[in-house]
Amino acid sequence: MGAAGCVALLAATWLAAFHLGIFRNADQAIFSGFYDLNRHGLINTMAWHFAELCDPSPYLIFAVIPIVAALASGRPRVALAVAVILLGANITTQVLKPLLAEPRASSLLGFTPVGSGSWPSGHATAAMSLALACVIAAPARARPVVAALGALFAVAVSYSFLTLGWHYPSDVIGGFLVAATWALLAIAGLKAAGSRSPWSAPAISGGSIAQTLGPLGATFAGALALAALVVLIRPHAVVSYAHAHQAFVVGAAVIAACGVALSTAIVLTVRR
Repeated sequence: MGAAGCVALLAATWLAAFHLGIFRNADQAIFSGFYDLNRHGLINTMAWHFAELCDPSPYLIFAVIPIVAALASGRPRVALAVAVILLGANITTQVLKPLLAEPRASSLLGFTPVGSGSWPSGHATAAMSLALACVIAAPARARPVVAALGALFAVAVSYSFLTLGWHYPSDVIGGFLVAATWALLAIAGLKAAGSRSPWSAPAISGGSIAQTLGPLGATFAGALALAALVVLIRPHAVVSYAHAHQAFVVGAAVIAACGVALSTAIVLTVRR
């Protein structure tokens, strides 16, 4: 049911991004706010470093980690599920890109920043699928912490390539939803396989809701504290930028909320 919901949201995101004027304009306005940050040298350098984490070479190394972790803990089915998530999500995105390619809106920007085959984002899919795969492969007690770190990783990578002008915000949401769809399908497969063979069921564990959501809440609070620190250091510049790019502030918050919500959903799904 969760996977079906993600597919429905994926279709709605595509429809809004390509065919509804208010969302097409919002996409451009949010993009503009991210892209204007690229003028600052330090931000540009940081953005390149984060975005490159999901380039093929480093990504292959990262992708091995959850598979090895699952195998080392004696869970071959979980290792297989992780491989399915990583391959399935990234291949799906590469298939959807040319299949759904259409000219992107650019009337508010005055230039066309990305090509027609940019939805959904491959980097966002790669980052979120890796984050969710690590949650599933992690030991039960560590899953909330891994989910928080995974969400932070996926959102940071997405902010980076938005700042570099590689994608529209709707491309990020699309990539996140593709990854979540495959993660939920893999969990459903693991649960079905576990019910038939209890001795080889994945290590799915409980813990209170507070224990589950605590690390994610701490990550959110830390992000707010960091933002507050930036405001205190350069209040005039931050306030002026936020006022001039109000859509960017809302869009950045939505992307972060989406990343945290999907990671939380996966953690809650694998609880008993």
